[in-house]
Amino acid sequence: MHPTEIQITNPDWVASMVDYSSRYTDDDARVRLTIQLARENVLRGTGGPFGAAVFDDTGRLIGVGTNGVMRLKNSSAHAEIVALAMAQAAIGSFTLQNDGQPHHELFSSCEPCAMCLGATLWSGVTRVVFAATREDATHSGFDEGPVFADSYRYLENRGITIERGRLRNEGAAVLELYVKRGGPIYNP
Repeated sequence: MHPTEIQITNPDWVASMVDYSSRYTDDDARVRLTIQLARENVLRGTGGPFGAAVFDDTGRLIGVGTNGVMRLKNSSAHAEIVALAMAQAAIGSFTLQNDGQPHHELFSSCEPCAMCLGATLWSGVTRVVFAATREDATHSGFDEGPVFADSYRYLENRGITIERGRLRNEGAAVLELYVKRGGPIYNP
């Protein structure tokens, strides 16, 4: 057996789509960024129809992620996981919740799956906001895994605020675009 290294990256085009120097002043602007990332991922054929971003509570963009499951040949390369990893790398910590630091929030183009909810708990974010819902993802053929009402209650009891369905129709439209273009459903 030989040692293998992995590298988690976003596609090259992502750098031209995000502006780390801007403030994303409201939740709609933050969610729209994730939807734009998801849509561009579909249009460029670089991954599944999911985008995510981590912002601090002042609206400063910290890290973004696009779904790279197929591109990276890695089942854990979901947009939320990538965004959380990029944000943690940017601040130089395994947690996004450090004393004296701003609070961090995760935004996603679609409701997080079971794996991404687990990562959210341990990431240190204090809020999750998503566009399309689990029902939208399921309707498109994706299996979001064992996510239950209790899953969200657990996160909320741990101090993580959840906001569902912000700009839901815009998020769901990206899922529909992916299906229309014949994108593979890699977790049926």
